[in-house]
Amino acid sequence: MTELQGLNALVTGGGSGIGLATARLLAERGARVAVLDLDPKAAGEPLLGHAADVGDDASVRAAVQAATAELGGLDILINNAGIGAAGTVADNDDEEWRRVLDVNVMGVVRTSRAALPHLRRSAHAAIVNTCSIAATAGLPQRALYSASKGAVLSLTLAMAADHVREGIRVNCVNPGTADTPWVGRLLDAADDPEAERAALNARQPMGRLVTAGEVAAAIAYLASPAAASVTGTALAVDGGMQGLRLRPAER
Repeated sequence: MTELQGLNALVTGGGSGIGLATARLLAERGARVAVLDLDPKAAGEPLLGHAADVGDDASVRAAVQAATAELGGLDILINNAGIGAAGTVADNDDEEWRRVLDVNVMGVVRTSRAALPHLRRSAHAAIVNTCSIAATAGLPQRALYSASKGAVLSLTLAMAADHVREGIRVNCVNPGTADTPWVGRLLDAADDPEAERAALNARQPMGRLVTAGEVAAAIAYLASPAAASVTGTALAVDGGMQGLRLRPAER
């Protein structure tokens, strides 16, 4: 598939997990892809790596400028960089709330702000934000993370409205619990990792974790010309977790 041939893409947090899967898939489909990451070397060829901290505006502006110059323009921005947080509303102090919101919400703002002048010059401009099922479903022990992703969902809709007449589409994907390094670390820290994995599998109607590749496929669709009439949309890739209400399985 080469539907992205001739397009240039930028993926934040592209050194691992969903970001890396997305960057590789975009490249497979013909795009030239640059990765912004704290450790961009992890992405490997044919991806172009640029070091950036989405929590620092100067770092983001410099990296977006350098990556766009190397690519020769910018058509697609994937705002994927983010961090997790566990606990109830009472379990994280103010500093942790500021840190997570700064990366997960302001990181999208900083990268989009730096990319907009370049995207406005594209005949096919698309932004896709990585949101989460946590934006639309109440999950236990995820108060801070859910608040940050709820903000990303609302921000996606507002950006879509702001930029539709500039020819820039803005959408987001809402993954369910995905089999990523972050989830792996949560499982490793659990008292009973096998039981915790079984519980995470069971809460998604399909009975398993979402894969990074499945989320990447949804992102690639929203970024592609095939989705030319899609903007202001949140695409769930959650194994049916948001929309399905199944009866307990018979034993």
